[in-house]
Amino acid sequence: MLVIACPGQGSQTPGFLRPWLEVPGFEDRLRWLSAVAGIDLVAHGTESDADTIRDTAVAQPLIVASGMVSLLALFPHPAEAFRQVAAGAGHSVGEITAAAGAGVLSAEQAMVFVRERGKAMAAASAVTPTGMTAVLGGDPDDVAAALQRHGLTPANANGAGQVVAAGTLEQLAALKDDPPAKARLIPLQVAGAFHTDHMRPAVDVLSGYARAMTTHDPRTRLLSNADGHVVHDGREVLNRLVRQVSNPVRWDLCMDAMRDLGVTGVIEIPPAGALTGLVKRALPGVETLALKTPDDLDAARDMVARHGQESGLSQNPTWRLVVAPIKGTVHFTALDAGASVDNGQTVARVATLRDEYDVVAPHGGRVVEWLVEDGDPVSPGQPIVRLHPQEVPA
Repeated sequence: MLVIACPGQGSQTPGFLRPWLEVPGFEDRLRWLSAVAGIDLVAHGTESDADTIRDTAVAQPLIVASGMVSLLALFPHPAEAFRQVAAGAGHSVGEITAAAGAGVLSAEQAMVFVRERGKAMAAASAVTPTGMTAVLGGDPDDVAAALQRHGLTPANANGAGQVVAAGTLEQLAALKDDPPAKARLIPLQVAGAFHTDHMRPAVDVLSGYARAMTTHDPRTRLLSNADGHVVHDGREVLNRLVRQVSNPVRWDLCMDAMRDLGVTGVIEIPPAGALTGLVKRALPGVETLALKTPDDLDAARDMVARHGQESGLSQNPTWRLVVAPIKGTVHFTALDAGASVDNGQTVARVATLRDEYDVVAPHGGRVVEWLVEDGDPVSPGQPIVRLHPQEVPA
């Protein structure tokens, strides 16, 4: 099983797109997305300095556009981009890239959304001087206690012994003077305290845009930053993209879901490198590839051929699938074939060793068939029930 991993802000370096302009069609597509975003992504990806591409309003559209266009270089057709992979996952703004690759959003919708996201987050960052610092190593309890002591938020739980602390510059300075034992601190080159309450104004802005956007259900499993769950309802994917701006990124839980899926290979698209490093440490034995330049395309295509497989999720408009969000044991509610289901109704529950999660039907309809038996073990994103998407009377 193969995962496409889409990196977030902080992974870009000056000139990282220069070799990609040699790929036929890459520059033309990037210029089109530049027109949509209203900024020169070609110049920013090839000529701009580190300070310029660190600006949130530049960095975020640049990262998403780079990822989307590189997927077209890797796969022969946009519709095939995610059909040959078991799951897509993005870190922070990379979730927008993953959503577009999976067909939830069009490329143009993704660029407008990330453009406004970057502007809104830059505006929120300007209210109070804030930042982020990576905390590497140390005892997890000591790290959590130090962050709490200084009023900081664990904005990214990246796994492999890495947590990113976010807050005001004064709070980060206090952490530097009083760090957790045996931990190393690395200040990050970002413009603000992303994924914290400091970004609440940006959530309000994006919520308004999201209400006007149309979505499609993803063509493959999408792993959510919020909790590592598979989300198969396009509207919920978009809502989570809005909420994650002010909520922590749980990349550690996304990697747990990859383990539960039995993933054997991970390809990280440009600007690549950070996520494959985390996967190597957290999931030993999983083959990884950082797609940094076009010279890596042949190796990436070989990985797709060896690890790729159909996701099992269809865009057939005559029925809808409801899938398991996580690994566990499924238990049905009292719904037989032919029963009517309301939009948002709980149709089953998945029990893990620690908790139980509702499986909610994102669409009203009629139960066509159950695809598993009550009490069966299920994997993340496994189809549970097939619904005919008819309107259900209130």
